[in-house]
Amino acid sequence: MEPSCSCQHQEHGLEKPARQWSPASDDTIDSWTAVSSSPRTQFRLPLVATPQSNSACQTNDGDGKTSSVCIFAHCLIPGRGEPIYNAAVGISVDTGSITFVGPQSGLPRPLASVPRVPVRYLMPGLWDCHSHFIGTINVDFPDMVLTHPATLGAAITRGLHQTLMAGITSVRDVGSYATEVAPLVERGIILGPSIFGAGGAIGITGGSCDACTLPSDYVYSRQGTSGNNPWPGVSALVLADGVDECRTAVRQQIRRGARCIKVVATGGVLSTQDDPKYRQYSDAELAALIDEATLQGRSVAVHAHGKDGIMAAVKAGAHTIEHGSYIDDEAAELMAEKGVTLVATRHVIEAGLKNLDKLNPPTAKKMVNIAESHLKAYQTAVRKGVKIALGTDIAASDPASETAHGKNGHEVAYAVKAGLTPLQAIEAGTINSAETLGALAPRKGLIQKGWDADLIALEEDPLDNVDLFGSPENIKYVWKGGLLVKSPQGQLLWPTPP
Repeated sequence: MEPSCSCQHQEHGLEKPARQWSPASDDTIDSWTAVSSSPRTQFRLPLVATPQSNSACQTNDGDGKTSSVCIFAHCLIPGRGEPIYNAAVGISVDTGSITFVGPQSGLPRPLASVPRVPVRYLMPGLWDCHSHFIGTINVDFPDMVLTHPATLGAAITRGLHQTLMAGITSVRDVGSYATEVAPLVERGIILGPSIFGAGGAIGITGGSCDACTLPSDYVYSRQGTSGNNPWPGVSALVLADGVDECRTAVRQQIRRGARCIKVVATGGVLSTQDDPKYRQYSDAELAALIDEATLQGRSVAVHAHGKDGIMAAVKAGAHTIEHGSYIDDEAAELMAEKGVTLVATRHVIEAGLKNLDKLNPPTAKKMVNIAESHLKAYQTAVRKGVKIALGTDIAASDPASETAHGKNGHEVAYAVKAGLTPLQAIEAGTINSAETLGALAPRKGLIQKGWDADLIALEEDPLDNVDLFGSPENIKYVWKGGLLVKSPQGQLLWPTPP
């Protein structure tokens, strides 16, 4: 049940509270992190100083330990539904879940005496449901194959931290080594968003997943599904040809821990030997891939730029279409009818257009050719009522890159440019994105009792300015599973055991 409160004035067409926002009182908590004695969260959480503060934000080891925290928000954006003013949210640090959502005037007695955090604008943590934690400095197919896994893993660790500090508390990774890293995040060994990975993206030989500039035997030894690959199913990109290999490839990704499956059904932009307009899997292969995933409860994300590939994927049972650059009215209507979600990944195209001189000539040409049709397709999908979720296609580990981890928040503004309202764009970047995982969707993306306490807070109103999400410094607070990992006083680097 969604929380509500009575208000008197107008803001965004909704009622605004009569009571004015006031500074934190003595019973608030704004310079330390609540720590529980629970085995689940028995970490001291040292925070490094940021430019906003000259001192580190520290936990209280003694009497300051608490198992609950209450956030008082001037405005709560729940993820789905209208904003609520003068709202309170109770968090259990022991369970990492939300225990109360409602008006501040209705705060339950057990929460009346717990530490309080006053914030302006509170909302669920954002999702990026099309990310790639591949670990290479730039997005280069040969580098994915040739770089040592230890190097990739170290870079991924940095990218995860940057992503979380940008307010992205969950990611659906659709082709990388994130599936292998996910248990380390969940166990508190490294800090990052919750990862729901696909394992490796599955594609055809000679297609968008193939490092075609390298010798084929070498590539198959690392990306192949069968044959002479000594470690099948552990690459960021996987090659599978024919119905049998397609089923095997899906099973291999599930074996490595995949929570969803990624299929590449058309050419790509970064690849060298194909065209985004053309299909890359036959009907029989596509049906086998999606059927095998569905049998095991995994949703299927299908990379599809061209209309033929989009239509084939939707008819075969795809759950999401990634990119969708040539969606027209017919394709959008079919997607809406079948309940297929679009993850448009506009950010990677906008970033590419700004950096054409850094791309190889074939990729730069594809980027220019696809940019206008992609925006038109995105707008068509919105107009036809296709469900939208937000993903960026971010993959680079170079902080200077426009597609570096931590720059995910720009996608919200691009969704508004495509026709969503700010509130709809936030819904697309929170609960809609969580729902792309289908039956395995976690309780993340809503501020609702019993759901995970993955929350972010901003000082300025994101409904007035969605560009705020594009700068991590605008994300003032981040809670991950009930633990405060970023505040104006600092940010957590590592979960350090006691």
